[in-house]
Amino acid sequence: MSAVDLARLQFAFTAAFHFIFPAVTIGLGFLVALAETIRWRTRSEVWDRLAKFWTKVFALTFAVGVATGIVMEFQFGTNWSRYATFVGDIFGSPLAAEAILAFFLESTFLGVLLWGGTRVGSTLRWFSAVMVSFGSALSGLWIIIANSWMQTPAGYEIQGDHAVLTDFWAAAFNPSTLPRYTHTVMASVAVASFLLVGTGAWYVLKHRHGDIAGRSMRLGLVVAVIASAGMFLTGDFSSRQVANTQPVKFAAMQGIFETTTGAPMVVFELPPSQDAEAPGPVIEIPSLLSLLTHGDVNSTIAGLTAFAKDLWPPVAITFLAYHNMVVLGTVMLLVMALGAFLWWRGRLERSSRWLWLAVIATPAPLIATELGWATAEVGRQPWIVQGLMKTADGVSPQVSSFDVALSLIMFGAIYVALAALWLFLLRRVLMAGPPPPPEGATPDAPPPVAPTALEPTPAEVPLP
Repeated sequence: MSAVDLARLQFAFTAAFHFIFPAVTIGLGFLVALAETIRWRTRSEVWDRLAKFWTKVFALTFAVGVATGIVMEFQFGTNWSRYATFVGDIFGSPLAAEAILAFFLESTFLGVLLWGGTRVGSTLRWFSAVMVSFGSALSGLWIIIANSWMQTPAGYEIQGDHAVLTDFWAAAFNPSTLPRYTHTVMASVAVASFLLVGTGAWYVLKHRHGDIAGRSMRLGLVVAVIASAGMFLTGDFSSRQVANTQPVKFAAMQGIFETTTGAPMVVFELPPSQDAEAPGPVIEIPSLLSLLTHGDVNSTIAGLTAFAKDLWPPVAITFLAYHNMVVLGTVMLLVMALGAFLWWRGRLERSSRWLWLAVIATPAPLIATELGWATAEVGRQPWIVQGLMKTADGVSPQVSSFDVALSLIMFGAIYVALAALWLFLLRRVLMAGPPPPPEGATPDAPPPVAPTALEPTPAEVPLP
C-alpha cells in the first residue's frame, strides 16, 4: 500500500475508535445532568445513588477518550504536514478553543462530582453535573466546527500555499456545522440512553438493583424515544444540506448514477459498484427522494454521471454506510416505541422478550453513529478539504510507507489494549452495579450532602 493509503487507513482507524468515547460522554453527560436534577429537586436517596453510578461510568469513558484523542492530533503533524500547513490558520483555532474552553471546563467539574462527596452542597453538585454536560457538548461543537469546515469551507481566502481565516463566524458556522452538530448530539444522546435502557433491562432480568434498574430504564426510555425520533429529523436536515452543498456525495449515498427528475427513494437495493448501478431487485418509493430533498416530487436530483469520475467517492462504501445507518435508526425507534407502549400498558418490567431485545439493542446507536461518520468522511473523498485540497496532496512528503505502517501497527496494538482495558473496567463497574442503599434508608430519603451558605440546613427543612 502507498503512504497515502496507509495514512488514510491509520487516521480512519484512530478516528473511528476515538469517536466511540465522545459519543458516549456527550449523551451520558446529558443524562447524568438529568439524574442530578431529579436528585436535587426530590432529595431522593435512590436518585443520589443512580447519579453517582452513571457518573462513574462517564468518568471511565472520558478518561479513555482523552487518551485516544491525543493520538489523532499528533497525526496532523506527522502524517499530514502539507494539510496542516494549508489549514493551520483555520483548523488550529477550534482545536485550541476545544481544549481551553471545553475540555478544562468538563474535567474540572467532573472532579467536583467524583471527589466532592459530602464536602460540596447539593446545589453545587447539581451545577457541576450541568457544567460537565455543557462542557462535553461544547467540546463536540468545536470539533464539528473544525470538521465541517473541511466539508463546506467558508470565511477564508487562499494566500500562497495556505488558507487564511477572513471571517471567523462564517468559517465556524459554515453551511454544514449546525446540521451536522445537531445530528451528532442527537445520536450521542441516543447512544447513552440505550446504554441506560439496556443496563436497566439486564438488571431487571437478573433481579438485581431493582430500584436503580427501574429508574435507569425509564429515564433512558423517555430520552431514547425522543432521541431516536430526533435522529430522523436532524438527519433529514443534514441530508438536505448535503444535497445542496455536496451533491456528488449525496448521489453516492443514494446510489443514483443518472440525473433524475422525480427521483425515487431506495428502500432496498444491492450496493452499486464504482462503474455501474446495482444489479438485482430494487424496492423503491417513487418520487419520495425528490420530495424529501427539495419539497417537490418533480425536483431534479443530480446523479454521479453529472460529475467527473475522478471526483466520485467510493460509491459502495458510502451507499452501504448510509443505508445501514438508516436501517439501524428505524430499528432503534421501533424497539423504544414498543418499550414505551409496554410501559403505558404497565408491562415494561414483565416482558422478558422486550427486556432481552433492549439488552441486544444497546450497541445499535453506537454502530449507527459510526456508520454516519463513515458516510460523511468517505463520501467527501477524494477531497480532504472539499474543493480545495485532495487527500493525496495533504500527506507528509518525507514520511514513507514503512514509517506509516510501523506507526499503524504500534497504534493498533495500543488501541487494542485500551479497548480491552475499557471493556474490562466497564464490565466490572456494570456487573458490580450501584452501591446498596445505606442501612435503614428509605427510597425517598435525602442523600447525605453537606449544606452550603446558599442552602438551609437539614434541620431547617422538613424531609420529604
